[in-house]
Amino acid sequence: MRAVAVVIPAHDEEELIGRCLASVTRALARAREREPDLRTTVVVVLDACADGTAEQARRWPVETIEIAARSVGTARRLGVAHALSLVGAPPTDTWIAMTDADTVVPAEWVTHQLDLMDAGLDLILGTVRPDFADLSARHAAYWRATHHRGRPPGNVHGANLGVRADAYSRAGGIPDLREHEDVALVRALRSLGGREIASDVHEVETSGRFSGRTPGGYAGFLRHVHALIDAAPVVAPGS
Repeated sequence: MRAVAVVIPAHDEEELIGRCLASVTRALARAREREPDLRTTVVVVLDACADGTAEQARRWPVETIEIAARSVGTARRLGVAHALSLVGAPPTDTWIAMTDADTVVPAEWVTHQLDLMDAGLDLILGTVRPDFADLSARHAAYWRATHHRGRPPGNVHGANLGVRADAYSRAGGIPDLREHEDVALVRALRSLGGREIASDVHEVETSGRFSGRTPGGYAGFLRHVHALIDAAPVVAPGS
């Protein structure tokens, strides 16, 4: 029997966490339809939340733990530890799927990762698409022109990251970092020769906001790209 542990850090996400958990619940249900004996758990780590995030999260079939670290690395690390204590499956048969509270995952999010787990992968780097409703038309057009399905760039996103539990443990787990904790984990796994793949089959949609919950992160990346696009001259068609 194998298991899937989904871990979601959250800091003041009362407006967005509901749609995140709805999508994760749907993805896990799809996986259990295909694999009835699959053990699943979802752990939401409420990190220094001062709004209604906790109340919104507890509307869903998830486990919640509360911390006051203000550190996404700490939140992910504690969430993974708690999730693994619940699933009760061997590390070699347990898959850890990570996403963020402002993210919506597709219905095949879990099943695709399990297929890759069956293929012998230790690490999956999934792609992330911003919510175009949050972007300017010019920014959205730029994103579409520079991101082509079937050619995942292999960027590291905590909003769409999967790892086998035994490989996670060998790499020392997620470090206590306020940002780029996902990059640190991947770097450690690579140093150990972990088998990885980049895939956009289970691409997620995350909020396109420019002010994120960490100084950098995906929001910082979008803010930087937007500034470059805004500074570039507009070229008229045919000129």
